Amino acid sequence: MIKNEIIDAVKDLRELTRMRDELNDAIAAAQDVIKNEMTATNNYIIVGCDFKVTWQEIESTRIDSTALKKELPDIAARYSKTSIARRFCLS
Repeated sequence: MIKNEIIDAVKDLRELTRMRDELNDAIAAAQDVIKNEMTATNNYIIVGCDFKVTWQEIESTRIDSTALKKELPDIAARYSKTSIARRFCLS
């Protein structure tokens, strides 16, 4: 039998997850308003009396591991590292 404290914790987790999802949606909507204004004005830095908002392009370079495994599988295998992790899921 499942302990009442576990059942309560699962109920709490479900409610908190729902609240987090609602907050994430509200955050994304507010960010979209700001980004749309920045795009419309072609101004990607906004400074206020107590805030600064920047929306800048960032360039990064990464290894294309799929192409590397296809073209040089021995090298890809030699430099690959396997890790083990646990995934927590609530459904």
